Amino acid sequence: MSERNTVLRSMHDAGLATWFGGSLMGAVGLNGAAAKVHDPRERMKVASVGWSRWRPVNAAAIGSHLAGAAGLLATNADRVTNERGVAVMSAAKTGLTIAALGATAYSRVLGRRIERAGEVSVAGVTEPDQSTPPDISDAQRKLRVAQWSIPVFTGALLAVSALAGEQQKSRPSTRGVRAAARRAWRRYA
Repeated sequence: MSERNTVLRSMHDAGLATWFGGSLMGAVGLNGAAAKVHDPRERMKVASVGWSRWRPVNAAAIGSHLAGAAGLLATNADRVTNERGVAVMSAAKTGLTIAALGATAYSRVLGRRIERAGEVSVAGVTEPDQSTPPDISDAQRKLRVAQWSIPVFTGALLAVSALAGEQQKSRPSTRGVRAAARRAWRRYA
């Protein structure tokens, strides 16, 4: 394939990397740091401020990834329909993207529910303590699962994207290398 799609690939890859890395850092770093705030009633507020600052960057990253993915799919439509394995890989990427978007949206819904509770005592962003109201405890437990599903889905999407890159390697050059190796073997064997 002689056509280059550097801008689309950059949008796709940088957006996905930011989405993956930001969700992982938030779950580990931001939520973990908020759990160390001395006053248990301030922990949610600290985390909420951090997530609010991250939200526009995350939205831009997701938008960049989706725009790049759509552009790559459009420019590779022939490959999707004609090359073995490309349609399956594309379907897997689409499914993982939808799952990651769903997990991201659901995490936001749960986060907003927890934020609206105000200054309630919690052990951590996703860990209730004895005095956390039951509805907030429930949202925290659901958020614990949802927040970790985002890096799982986006990480899997990174792996499938690597497979997509491997699928684009030129088959003739691989055959040419093997043929040259056989000739060299015969000559020197």
